[in-house]
Amino acid sequence: MDKLEFIEKVIGEKEELLKEASRKIWEAAELPYMEKESAEILMDILKNEGFVVEEGVADMPTAFIARYGQGKPVAGFLGEYDALDALSQKPGIPRKDPLVKDGPGHGCGHNLLGTGSLGAAIALKEYLTSTGEEGTVIYYGTPAEEGAGSKQFMAREGIFDEADFVYTWHPATKNGVQSDRTVAIMGANFRFKGLTSHAGGSPHLGRSALDAAELMSVGVNYLREHMIDQARIHYAYMDAGGVSPNVVQDRSLVKYEVRAPKVSQMRDLFDRVVDVAKGASLMTGTTVEHDITMAFSDYISNGVLAEIGNKCLMEVGPPKWNDEDYKLAAEFLGTYDKSTQKAIREDLEEIYGFDKVDEILKKPLDSMVHPWKKDNRKYSSGSTDVGDVSYVVPTLNFQIATACVGNVGHTWQMTAQSGSRIGEKGMLTAAKVMALSAIRTMEDRDAIKRAKDFVKIQNGGKYICPLPEKLKPPVGTY
Repeated sequence: MDKLEFIEKVIGEKEELLKEASRKIWEAAELPYMEKESAEILMDILKNEGFVVEEGVADMPTAFIARYGQGKPVAGFLGEYDALDALSQKPGIPRKDPLVKDGPGHGCGHNLLGTGSLGAAIALKEYLTSTGEEGTVIYYGTPAEEGAGSKQFMAREGIFDEADFVYTWHPATKNGVQSDRTVAIMGANFRFKGLTSHAGGSPHLGRSALDAAELMSVGVNYLREHMIDQARIHYAYMDAGGVSPNVVQDRSLVKYEVRAPKVSQMRDLFDRVVDVAKGASLMTGTTVEHDITMAFSDYISNGVLAEIGNKCLMEVGPPKWNDEDYKLAAEFLGTYDKSTQKAIREDLEEIYGFDKVDEILKKPLDSMVHPWKKDNRKYSSGSTDVGDVSYVVPTLNFQIATACVGNVGHTWQMTAQSGSRIGEKGMLTAAKVMALSAIRTMEDRDAIKRAKDFVKIQNGGKYICPLPEKLKPPVGTY
């Protein structure tokens, strides 16, 4: 049998094992840095498959590395398995019906992501075993992508240095090699300190930390006019200084996140936000300190791996949907309000063409492979710590449909579909695509070299972690 037939045979034999693992991780629905049960599910399977597992890497209890084989090339797969807060939902049910009120749920499909990469690692291991070819397979267990991340901490520790290339994927609404780039991000807590006083009797003696935080918001709002279009600044009040309006607040804590297409642009914009905070403290007679809590580099698809991955995805094809799948997807699509459905339709017109939207909406699951856009320079506004891996080693992300077209991520609808047969079909397809891509890449040493040259151009010859050197993973505190 040829390579794809071999992979399909292995994935077919492991299908129930992979589905069960995905369901268990979906049911566990553990938040960032707390994925103990989810990590154990994956590690136990890898150990039973002959992988040597190293637990608790890079100061994170739920991060791990699993290795099989020896020698070069070294192929890596990224696995994520953390959930999101307040997105609990019953599996496959197209109406809002949480399993646990306000409980966590896999609203980004990481139960599928981690298990799909597991399937790819097992399939590649079986291929190397059956052929006797030299090579090493590494599964990287990476927690907290929805939190402060883990891959940048692992990259800083040199954990990805031994890999020759890395493949990963993400649950999506369409099938294709990711063409759009993702932006870099940096987050920090800003703490203002002032003086309490009676707000009525002696307001002149108080120095309001809450005023400082609000003036910082005003300053940042003016800053937004003077930054590039692709940049974003988000914020949230974590501590307003108390609940008594007749007491001048002597403390406040506000969390800011800054995004920009490139790490360098993100750093520059973040520095300007820090200057705004300093100005707010001067205006209010308070002091301010900030602590960086997270930072991701931008992600750019490795062009060499993308050519290989695109061909392999074309060969594997999209998930094989049936009428029951289309019916369920249509029910999920119908749960969105009119304004969201209007926005979804506009997006579908851009993707599939105006004349095909009605046809797509009748069977709202992506049934095609969208070609890799080699010359695409577009940035999406999202961020991922996969970007830091791509600055160290050739990295490629696939997007495979696991939900109805137009589905909105980080919603109860996504949680429900991540625990459904639709999600499982996409997961198994992703496993096949990544395994085949890894085999084809291992066979082409020249492609590996060119892919590494791509990284050197991207990172300037050396990976520089966007985090402060002394910053540890915020396990238990994020």
